[in-house]
Amino acid sequence: MTEATRTAVITGAAGGIGRAIAVGFARRGTSVVIADIRPDAAERTAMEIADEFGVEALGLAADVTDSSSVAQLARASLERFSRVDHLVNCAGMSLNGPSIEHSDEAWTKVLDLNLSGTFYVCREFAPALIETEGTIVNISSIAAFSATRPEVHVGYDATKAAIAALTRTLAVEWAPHGVRVNAVAPGYTNTELLKDVGSADPATMDAWIAQTPQRRLMEPADIAEVVVFLSSPESRAITAQTILADGGYTAAK
Repeated sequence: MTEATRTAVITGAAGGIGRAIAVGFARRGTSVVIADIRPDAAERTAMEIADEFGVEALGLAADVTDSSSVAQLARASLERFSRVDHLVNCAGMSLNGPSIEHSDEAWTKVLDLNLSGTFYVCREFAPALIETEGTIVNISSIAAFSATRPEVHVGYDATKAAIAALTRTLAVEWAPHGVRVNAVAPGYTNTELLKDVGSADPATMDAWIAQTPQRRLMEPADIAEVVVFLSSPESRAITAQTILADGGYTAAK
């Protein structure tokens, strides 16, 4: 099986880390499904990737908090490509603020997207991945392992820790079917969101970099390379793990 005949589905892939992951697969000749809540952005990203790398790319609207939308995503992906070999759950969000002020609505919103959405997508694509003995990579965070500062985001932290637990459980359950499930926990990464924080609050950006032994932000491509490795045959002995890609941040805590 060559990469040219494989397909990867990436949620939250219209920008940021998700887009970089899609590019990482496409660069190796893998067809990609760009799934995102923003349909125009998903289609535009798919066209750009197809033009640049000469692979098949499909942009699809998907609301991972809605299991019926996830089911439609799986149907459309399989109708177009007939198989799914790699799944990456990158859709997520964070709502910052003191925990004592974290409303029911905020808690539920983050839980639904980060944790329930990840589970719905894994569950829906499991039959296709069992057919291909495929891989799943979920996106966790350094916040799953260490309280971050100076920002606080209790819902994000709790869901990213839960994703690490979900990853272990699914990996052990689905290992007899040949499916490997891992997660990547990025450190502070140079996305548009972090650039906006740095512009508005340079002191916070300085603090993040100072706490990271490599003294830099991670790049989306750094995270993508780890995801692609965990999806490759070279990592076939690795499952049920959450790999930190954080420039040493958690080790130095």
